[in-house]
Amino acid sequence: MATAQEKSSVMAGFQAVIPLVLGYFPIAFSFGVAATRTGLSPLEAFSLSLIVFAGAAQFLAIALLASGAPVLVAGLTLAAMNLRHVLYGPTLLQRAGEDRATRWGWLWAFALTDEVFGAALGALAKGQRFSEGFMVIVGFGAYGSWLAGTVAGAWAGGGALDAWPAVGAGLDFMLPALFLALLLSILSARQVPAIVIAAAATVLGTWYGSSTLGLFAGMIAGAVVGLFGRKAEAVDAG
Repeated sequence: MATAQEKSSVMAGFQAVIPLVLGYFPIAFSFGVAATRTGLSPLEAFSLSLIVFAGAAQFLAIALLASGAPVLVAGLTLAAMNLRHVLYGPTLLQRAGEDRATRWGWLWAFALTDEVFGAALGALAKGQRFSEGFMVIVGFGAYGSWLAGTVAGAWAGGGALDAWPAVGAGLDFMLPALFLALLLSILSARQVPAIVIAAAATVLGTWYGSSTLGLFAGMIAGAVVGLFGRKAEAVDAG
């Protein structure tokens, strides 16, 4: 029988997943439209969302395939782009504490996207105890929304957004805006140096190289600064 705390975590999961569902569906719709526009069948577009489940990576995948890039090159590029996801699980469990449950970690880890990670961190920052029920509801609620949006966009066809170019442009910004909003809700003063340095590295990498180089430069710089910051906190606490 579920305890009161477990029921509370489940309800918190339903509340936390609402903005993700509302944000994911239109972006996935845009992906479905873009995928069919580049020549993928609706089934292929759906399969990409079913297996990959990574918004920016999926848009990059269809761009690479449309440009004639080999499938192996596209796969390696997507793997490198999503390498940051490897850090999400350990970071989340570290924040959750040693008494956290991981029985269903193999399940909810699949749905641990940027936004799900941000929602989970936000819940922990507000004092909520880590709950696998919360993770499953948030992760797979977002996953279901992404699949439904992909199906709707693929069914609508490649020209579905041609009459509304402003809407199409706005959807491109919706995913990073959603993640940014989640992170800002848990921002603290000690995280500012890492964010500033990561942003500077991203700008410089993009300016002198490419957007891909800027992305990797920002990720590495932010991770390094954050790591040294955590070590400094541990030393001070000791």
